[in-house]
Amino acid sequence: MGKNFKMLAKTLYGLEELLAQELRQLGASNIEIGTRNVSFEGDTGFMYKVNLCSRTAIKVLKPITGFNIFTEEDLYKKIYQIPWEEYMDANGSLAVDATVYSKYFTHSQYIALKTKDAIVDRFRDKEGERPNVDLDHPTLRINIHIDRNICTVSLDSSGQSLHKRGYKIENTIAPINEVLAAGIIMLSGWSGQCDFMDPMCGGGTILTEAAMIACNIPPNLNRDEFGFETWPDFDVDLYEVIEDAALKKVKDFHFKIYGSDTDGFAVRKAKENIKNANLSEFIEIKEQDFFSSEKETGRQLHMVFNPPYDERISVEDIEAFYSNIGNTLKRGYAGTNAWMITSNMEALKHVGLRPSRKIKLYNGKLESKLVRYEMYEGSRKFSKQ
Repeated sequence: MGKNFKMLAKTLYGLEELLAQELRQLGASNIEIGTRNVSFEGDTGFMYKVNLCSRTAIKVLKPITGFNIFTEEDLYKKIYQIPWEEYMDANGSLAVDATVYSKYFTHSQYIALKTKDAIVDRFRDKEGERPNVDLDHPTLRINIHIDRNICTVSLDSSGQSLHKRGYKIENTIAPINEVLAAGIIMLSGWSGQCDFMDPMCGGGTILTEAAMIACNIPPNLNRDEFGFETWPDFDVDLYEVIEDAALKKVKDFHFKIYGSDTDGFAVRKAKENIKNANLSEFIEIKEQDFFSSEKETGRQLHMVFNPPYDERISVEDIEAFYSNIGNTLKRGYAGTNAWMITSNMEALKHVGLRPSRKIKLYNGKLESKLVRYEMYEGSRKFSKQ
């Protein structure tokens, strides 16, 4: 086995505990929870495994060095001294992402540029040629993190953000991020123990993530590439061993997953995306208005949905719309655990049901609440005669 080293997995606000739990189950050691990130230790094979199997990680970074800096000149010198030729060829390509929390440095774009200059200059001085910049598919993606005057330099083992699972052919309006969708399902406590429904399914992201959770399918199986695949030390045989082991853990699912939407275009796109993820046998989708629907009798149902917020998708009367959600749940969905996420706190009041849980999350930049409504069979109290 290879040596263990420290890594940092980034995630979305509110999913840190879930990510730590995932890392623990996958076999990480020395797990520490931060804000929007979790640090942990593992070997190279484990780095491959987290990228392939984590549902809630957005990036997996491998720190290579850290140092103190007070000026841009310090940054340039320290970056220049790193033996970049060990990590890439002069004829390769690079991209630099920077995040900055510091009074000394305020412009992340400029920090990224200064880093790129130092790397390129080192190659030019040592080898007479220089790597190009390629923001989409670089040979090496580098992450610079500056906290006050501490700079951490990491290699980005994921490449493009891990929410880009590779199954979406077409986006609908206001699609939910795949990592957020998986996180919501996991926070809701559903893992395949009963029927699952998304009554406003849009492009089918929540349904797809639910099917992958139920069947224990690695979420990033459909991706074209990970960042580590272009590293000089990439071990393709080891990666295949990791992938085979993950695929052996895939399991059968014996309940129904179904979704609907009033928008025929969204329904068609959802079907395409689900087919692309090879999950058509598990998910049924139809064009239907939730407000005139009801649940199948005698079956336990878990519902997760992302209704319009009147932000990116406008709704004529958002308050009436949310009031209708509450009425439909009361009328047609007794015996259902219903979870929904919204950033429209005003409209949420019009649902007319008391949530039994509220969890703060962000959908993109929008502060949102994930709420649970427990729809009991009959009344909780004896109805007064």
